[in-house]
Amino acid sequence: MFDADVASKGLGIELVSAGDGAAVARMRVTPAMLNGHAIGHGGFVFLLADTAFALACNSHGPATVAAGGEISFLRPVREGDLLEARATERVRYGRSGLYDVTVWRDGEVVAEFRGRSRTIARD
Repeated sequence: MFDADVASKGLGIELVSAGDGAAVARMRVTPAMLNGHAIGHGGFVFLLADTAFALACNSHGPATVAAGGEISFLRPVREGDLLEARATERVRYGRSGLYDVTVWRDGEVVAEFRGRSRTIARD
């Protein structure tokens, strides 16, 4: 799935690992990702977390998409920061799932994301 993810790859997001309901993805904050306050735009942090979430919920095989997601921004990110999003499956039931993603920078948490998934195809 990640091989076909043009949006994530276009932003320089790299897949570190994925499997068994978990995933790790990384992204460096570039000048094009800054908002009017010269800090990282929250939409890019959300996209990184959402990518890790997608990798985790698709690690089981059937095509799975986001049914919803929310994020809490805890610290600002800046140009040059290397962000790492770590996704963990909390529960899967039927075609639905719940995943938590923590976005880190140099050992500190910068955002927390919770995503709800829905499987749209079966193996």
